[in-house]
Amino acid sequence: MLSERARRRQAIRRQRVLALGLVALVAAAVALIVVVATGGPGSRRHGTAGTTPTQSTSTTRQGGEPPPSSFAVGLRVLHLLDTSRTITLPNGTSEPRPLLTYVRYPALGAPGQTDLLGAPAARADGPFPLVIFGHGFAVTPALYAPMLQSWARAGYVVAAPVFPLENADAPGGPDEADLTNQPADMSFVISEMLAAARAGAGPFSGLIDSSQIAVTGQSDGGDTALAVAYDPTYRDPRVGAAVILSGAEIPGIGGFTFPAGSPPLLATQGTADTENPPSATNAFFNVAPRPKYLLRLFGAEHLPPYSDQQPQLTIVERVSIAFLDGYLKHRPEALQRIVPLGSVPGTASLLAEP
Repeated sequence: MLSERARRRQAIRRQRVLALGLVALVAAAVALIVVVATGGPGSRRHGTAGTTPTQSTSTTRQGGEPPPSSFAVGLRVLHLLDTSRTITLPNGTSEPRPLLTYVRYPALGAPGQTDLLGAPAARADGPFPLVIFGHGFAVTPALYAPMLQSWARAGYVVAAPVFPLENADAPGGPDEADLTNQPADMSFVISEMLAAARAGAGPFSGLIDSSQIAVTGQSDGGDTALAVAYDPTYRDPRVGAAVILSGAEIPGIGGFTFPAGSPPLLATQGTADTENPPSATNAFFNVAPRPKYLLRLFGAEHLPPYSDQQPQLTIVERVSIAFLDGYLKHRPEALQRIVPLGSVPGTASLLAEP
């Protein structure tokens, strides 16, 4: 039950206090300079328009050169508001559902530069696939910044919403009972990002390939992404690939079968994870259709492999990028790298069922 999962996570939450304190300082600094992308007609986005000049968009670089394998990483912070749904505050009042969203994207600049606020996008190398990331319970996307940066550096637009009632700073404290509302949050962010890409002007205009979308997440965010990719109740048909990081089926909604034409799956799991144990990943991975891949991280716990633990974090980054390159950028050679990248003696193994 949800309440039991919440109690199990109290100990882990206490261990995160110091890390979250640092995260809060970084988030506060970022919040001083918030750049908001403009949306298309009917957008529910609040805030001011971004100031990045609009540039021409082309899928081929000058001279027919292939896109670079590494970009600088730009960062914009969007204040999205879903007026079709509400949250209930501790005082009993309701308000439209807010989704503060951190968007990283390939930007102009020297490779290796990260989180350049409002930086011009690398439009000449786009459009780029879209990746939506869901954070875990009682944390925020800031904890996963290195991993999200690696995806943007590899040529993806990466949007990471802050779930309004499960995040570390939620009013009244994180509430895991809101987990069943998060799949709709992911779908909403997909719609908002595609609207911004369709707009005639703005920092994301023409930057996203609307036909190539992946969902991913860790822990409860992984539960959320799994539902958006596969669950009949929450399935978003726009999703073409899923990366589930120590996730599970959402408790309390019953098991589900993977529908025909399900998107490719990459699941990762730490063998020492007591929060979402290996059995939770095996439960959905075993019934998922091909193509599917399972990355096992020997001795890894629940959160560290996706935030700062090395070499596990680097292995996760490289395997997930190869997976996304294979199925969103349609590069067969990338899929051939997955097993070697995920097979590190004593550290990780990769089961591939293409």
